[in-house]
This record gives sequence, C-alpha cells and structure tokens, in this order.
Amino acid sequence: MPSNTCHPNAPHVKLKAPDWYMSSLMLDRALDAILRRVKNLDRNHDIPYLAGYSQDGKTIYIDRHLPKTFTFRGRTVEVDRFLILHEEVEKTLIDQLGLHYLHAHQIATRAEEAAVHAQRITWKAYDRFMQKYVKAIGDERLTKVPDDLDLKPYRDYHDYDLLRQMEQHMERVKGAGAKEKTELKRYADAFREELRIQHRHELHDDPPSDKRRKPAAKKPGAAKVKPSKPIKATSKRRSTAKATK
Repeated sequence: MPSNTCHPNAPHVKLKAPDWYMSSLMLDRALDAILRRVKNLDRNHDIPYLAGYSQDGKTIYIDRHLPKTFTFRGRTVEVDRFLILHEEVEKTLIDQLGLHYLHAHQIATRAEEAAVHAQRITWKAYDRFMQKYVKAIGDERLTKVPDDLDLKPYRDYHDYDLLRQMEQHMERVKGAGAKEKTELKRYADAFREELRIQHRHELHDDPPSDKRRKPAAKKPGAAKVKPSKPIKATSKRRSTAKATK
C-alpha cells in the first residue's frame, strides 16, 4: 500500500472549511478509501496497457516492468495509487452499472487525472512517463499474462462502431476540447489500423479459395458444348474469360 496518503494511520477529522474548498484533500481522502478496499495488488505479470484487473475484481494488476515511482520537479512520486484508482473506478462502472468499456474508461481516466493534479503533478509529465512502458496487444514482451485477467476491456476496445459514433458526436459538439479530440483520434487510428490489417488478410486468404472453386463450377458448362462445333465452343470460352477479366 502506498505510504504517501493524507492520513495512513490517523482517523478522519472534521474539516474547518466547506468540502468544496478542500477539493484536493477530499479527493485524496476518497482515493485513500479506495486503496484500502483493494484486496490484492499484483506486480508480477505482464499487463497490456500497464494495468488491469482480475475477472472477480479482487486483484488489481500493474505491469511488472513499470517503475513504482517517477521524478517530477525534484519530487519522487508513487504511481500505483493513480493506476489503482483508474482500474477500480473502471471495473465498478462496468460491473455495477453495466457501462461499456469505452465509457467507463473515459470516466476512470478523468478520475485518474484529477488525482494526479491533486498531487500538483502535470498530466503531461505523468502520461509521458507512462507511455514509455506501455505494452500493446501483440507485444512480444507480453510473456507472463495472468490467467484470470479480465479480457472484457480488450474485447470492448475493438467496438469500432461505437468509436465512430463518439468521433462523429465530438465533431458536432461546439467547444469540444482539443485534448478530448486527440484522445479519441488515438482510439480511431488504432481501430482503423486493425481493420486495415484484417481487410488485408481477408484479401490474401479468401480470393484464392474462390478461384479454386470457380474452375470446378465451369466444368459442367463445358460438357454441354456440342462436339460438332469445337471452334465456336472455344471462342465462347475466350469471350467468357474476357468478360470475367
């Protein structure tokens, strides 16, 4: 459990100011409460996109190669608490409220970002550090993935129809932030790349099988040609071939 919490051992005390004056402190306390509810934190596996959770939600996984801290303006910052917050919020929204992964992920990311800012850390610096250690699906470094890792986020991530709807909506909304558009564009680019690769495989795999079937289908037609007119029959096959081309 990270030690840099606002009150790791002390009980809650009544604040002398309204809650909305103390937003950073209240967020830190909420994060502490979430951290205390985590039953098991596992850092012994390879995890796609740095962090995930078990199917039953009792274990939070963080990639074994991700450092536990990074340095920001001379300060040593522990990162596990932010990832745990993201995964706990995301898992709860999916399981308890039935949200789609892309929606739950957006809310969880905003919560993670708020927690980062509450520690007086810029999101840009935090995200830059994280991106250096991201392992995508298909990465050869994913050699030790836990058996009970919840794969729903990775399946829902490929819901391209939903992503296109979100992208079109973002284009229609006036005043949409550049940050949100950039994040959505990353998703869209990843989807399109996968679709392009999938389509390329289909072009290479399917047509040859069709071509193998076509000659067999033409044989009965060739048998109907009258033997007394071999020359005309030959010309018909040539014209058919041209039409096919």
